[in-house]
Amino acid sequence: MEPSRSEMSILPNGKGQDLGEEMFPCMCFEGKTSFGMSVFNLGNAIMGSGILGLAYAMANTGILLFLFLLTAVAGLSCYSIHLLLKSSGIVGIRSYEQLGFRAFGITGKMAAGIAITLQNIGAMSSYLYIVKSEFPLVLQAFLKADTSSGEWYLNGNYLVVLVSLSVILPLALMKQLGYLGYTSGFSLSCMVFFLSVIYKKFQILCPFEEFSSNSTLALAHVANVTVNHGYHNGHVMVDDSNCSPQMFTINTHTAYTIPILAFAFVCHPEVLPIYTELRNPTQRKMQHISNISILIMYTMYFLAALFGYLTFYTNVEAELLHTYSRIDPYDTLILCVRLAVLTAVTLTVPIVLFPVRRAIQEMMFPNKTFNWIRHVAIAVILLTFINILVIFAPNILGIFGIIGATSAPCLIFIFPAVFYIRIVPKDKEPMRSTPKIFAACFAGLGMLFMIMSLSFIIIDWTTGSSSALGGH
Repeated sequence: MEPSRSEMSILPNGKGQDLGEEMFPCMCFEGKTSFGMSVFNLGNAIMGSGILGLAYAMANTGILLFLFLLTAVAGLSCYSIHLLLKSSGIVGIRSYEQLGFRAFGITGKMAAGIAITLQNIGAMSSYLYIVKSEFPLVLQAFLKADTSSGEWYLNGNYLVVLVSLSVILPLALMKQLGYLGYTSGFSLSCMVFFLSVIYKKFQILCPFEEFSSNSTLALAHVANVTVNHGYHNGHVMVDDSNCSPQMFTINTHTAYTIPILAFAFVCHPEVLPIYTELRNPTQRKMQHISNISILIMYTMYFLAALFGYLTFYTNVEAELLHTYSRIDPYDTLILCVRLAVLTAVTLTVPIVLFPVRRAIQEMMFPNKTFNWIRHVAIAVILLTFINILVIFAPNILGIFGIIGATSAPCLIFIFPAVFYIRIVPKDKEPMRSTPKIFAACFAGLGMLFMIMSLSFIIIDWTTGSSSALGGH
């Protein structure tokens, strides 16, 4: 008989554990995933569509303030994972839901499971919504097709179902998360290719004017330009005072970037499942994997934001690739980059689905052994539900904005801190010890981010604006 999900979540008692980890007797689960594959999987879990909005965030903070905030958030994310791994090592559990149960009983288990489910369903919905809205536009540009042609392959509803059935579902049916290491590596490679937009910095001169397919109109504009206007590569260049980088910027949108950056490294629901499947696992080894994954994404985030900002300055949009399309919607490099981003987002969905399935099994079938029928059924039901939301109720994404603003701070800041405070024995670390005081402050910071995010969303809804950036 195979071990149950809960038993597989217990740390193996034996060789390879860090000193100080208190192991309980358990049924061992031998992980087979290598260090490198684990880095790929966790990096893919961190990576989200929010990378497309970071240049806009930099435009509203300035380069140095953005760098400071991004560095601070990366450090806080590493600390948060440290709290999770430390709590896991103390009680010998590698399940977020079981940590919640150990800390607060059934209430903690349900709170963790519901937060993971809602957060990741929201993330998967946003990813598939990107596929639905962007994939037809990319195909249309590649094929130079007419928008009114009515071809089925330019219908986003058909495409999102096709991608879900042909790519996402087969990957989601894998028995173990570690098997997705190769697709995660390819997904990260696609996002590295996304950084090729850096090259455009040296092609696009600021100021710029939007692309016009009417050459006669463009020439008429050129004939009327003054000495303060220029012409470059078929585009009318309009003089603009907003073509110099700002080191520090404070405006009405600056505060919106703080919660967006705070959630830029969301990967916590995936940390413990990846830890479970790691070959020769130790707390120190998993922390190194986390640190490397966060460092890779930190570097990619900063480069994407910096060169996107230095290309368009204050003219950058909340979705970076849309800004490039304003220059030339048929540019081959930009079309390839958009296709690469779509590929990366698609391959992230199975990684995000695994913790949701695990959370559902922990909440509804806690003592059941692995069963292929249940494993497949949960994946099919989840994907079907998400496709229905994306196709028939796209406005529901606004509701998921509220859910994300609530669940993300819980998973990143509040739960790791309060679980740590409750799980670590008081005889080892008294309540007034420095580590537990730091953990309490960390939970308070999470509450602050939650209040800020909810406040900004409510302000946007009441004013009818959309100032907040897209999240993870």
